[in-house]
Amino acid sequence: MAEYDKDKQAKEYYLDTPVNNYGFFLKGAHSLDWGMKNRLSRIFRPDTGKTVMLAIDHGYFQGPTTGLERPDVNIVPLMPYADAIMLTRGILRTTVPPTLTKAVVMRCSGGPSILKELSDEELAVDIEDAIRMNVVAITLQIFIGGEFETRSIHNMTRLVDMGLRYGIPTMAVTAVGKDMVRDAKYFRLACRMAAELGAQIVKTYYVPEDFDTITASCPVPIVMAGGKKLPELEALTMSRRAIDEGASGVDMGRNIFQSDAPLAMMKAVNKVVHEQMSPQDAFDYFNTIKAEG
Repeated sequence: MAEYDKDKQAKEYYLDTPVNNYGFFLKGAHSLDWGMKNRLSRIFRPDTGKTVMLAIDHGYFQGPTTGLERPDVNIVPLMPYADAIMLTRGILRTTVPPTLTKAVVMRCSGGPSILKELSDEELAVDIEDAIRMNVVAITLQIFIGGEFETRSIHNMTRLVDMGLRYGIPTMAVTAVGKDMVRDAKYFRLACRMAAELGAQIVKTYYVPEDFDTITASCPVPIVMAGGKKLPELEALTMSRRAIDEGASGVDMGRNIFQSDAPLAMMKAVNKVVHEQMSPQDAFDYFNTIKAEG
């Protein structure tokens, strides 16, 4: 039986201190459940509101992409320097040490290879398996304007519903077909559709003209996709511009693991995203670490 505390000191109810409602730091997430907010806080650093994600899921349709031939050798050493890793369940189970405590964003769509029509995707992971693997977010491609546009959107809404059931956020990735124009008008459409239909995060490409209109018109955080391999200074400049123009982080793959010095590039991107370092200073930092081996 609990001890009666009538003889103890007077209690302190802090009558002059308002209750802290703990307003959430992330765009569009104020009405989400505690579990989902907690997971989002593992992807996006609360002190900066930003994220550096390491994308290594390319093999799900490309096979052993250059730089990803042996992820156990080339990629695992980079993981501690990312806020989150985006990958497939196969690589997670076979390659990633279970002692890694970084946030896992799991690819949940798949089907066609690069030899077929890429928009012909289906959901490829059951939500219970995602829960078993302790993921903090689930993700898939949407193909706005693609041959199987409607199917990809329905895949997303089904994934959103499953995620909401268990407090796991969904990130929609705006895929761009070879015949589509990569401009702000297209990405405004794709990103807004994803958010309107329930995605809690949207990953999209940077465009040099009017990218800020994409982030402004999307009511959830936008994470910039790294895209094809660029020279390091160009990739760092693109990252800085995306952050300055409203992105909540970057999700880079090839610009990290195809770099001449992947670890140095990983650290330099962190400097740009979380410490607001200029691209040139970050490039100098990259070269310093590269020279140190």
